[in-house]
Amino acid sequence: MNTPAPLNRTVYLTILVAALGYFVDIYDLLLFSIVRVASLQEIGVPEDQLRGIGILLINIQMLGLLIGGLLWGVLGDKRGRLSVLFGSIFIYSIANFANGFVHSVEAYATWRFIAGIGLAGELGAGITLVAEILPKNKRGIGTTIVASIGILGAVVGGMVGDLTHWRTAYMIGGGLGFALLLLRIGIAESHLFDQVKKTERRRGQISLLVSSWPIFLKYLRCILIGVPIWYVIGVLITFSPEFGKAMNMTETVKAGHAVMWSYLGLSIGDLTSGLLSQFLKSRRLSVMVFLVLTVMVCGLYLSLEAPSLVFFYFVCALLGFS
Repeated sequence: MNTPAPLNRTVYLTILVAALGYFVDIYDLLLFSIVRVASLQEIGVPEDQLRGIGILLINIQMLGLLIGGLLWGVLGDKRGRLSVLFGSIFIYSIANFANGFVHSVEAYATWRFIAGIGLAGELGAGITLVAEILPKNKRGIGTTIVASIGILGAVVGGMVGDLTHWRTAYMIGGGLGFALLLLRIGIAESHLFDQVKKTERRRGQISLLVSSWPIFLKYLRCILIGVPIWYVIGVLITFSPEFGKAMNMTETVKAGHAVMWSYLGLSIGDLTSGLLSQFLKSRRLSVMVFLVLTVMVCGLYLSLEAPSLVFFYFVCALLGFS
């Protein structure tokens, strides 16, 4: 029986760098949700417009993520995973550092859009690189490690946003990104990409995703899997202060704390789902279990009436776990 070759130092470094990259990516991605109220108040947005302007800025950031996802996906297939990792983190580090100096909604929107473009490349390239350098029997564990460590970026973001001024929090995010670039020097390109690059296969063409109905359907399903996840984080958690008021809570909900508790739960849930998929030998079944759990916990969240602050944050943690 053949024994799998041991993993070398470069593989471990690549997993570590991908995990830390995702950590910084999540920190920067969720930072607006954490400092939304304080930052908009300071640049002069009236109280009655905080939610509307907040939704606008999140939508602009999501537009950047959508465009960036397509751009980095094409570039990653044409030029390699490392070029995406270096380019994406460079762009969103500059954008988040610049966010610490904005004084208008227009400037805020511009830099969130640019940050969104940069943030879109990190996770896809990092997970792809880790999956391609690991043997098949270790890919589930490797990607789970990346996701579990990376998700803690939101927890740290919640703590930083609570302890520092919002401008400082953005600058810290940009600084972490630039520091991460130094770690990227020691990692190697995916051997699978190097092999494909030597062939004459078409690469980096969006049309390949719709070249056949089965491929397009699988791609569409993967997108739809992410919809409830973003609904939980982008709506229920981001706008938790507004939901708290609608629930007639006597205590004030802090979005940063809601993000922190939800992502603590999410980190544990990510590790659990990865181990469950390895145990069941089925990623589909693991996804189904957690989607059903998400629907149940969303129902609990939306049915709350004047809960205590502790219980509200507990439900946020359950949302994150599911």
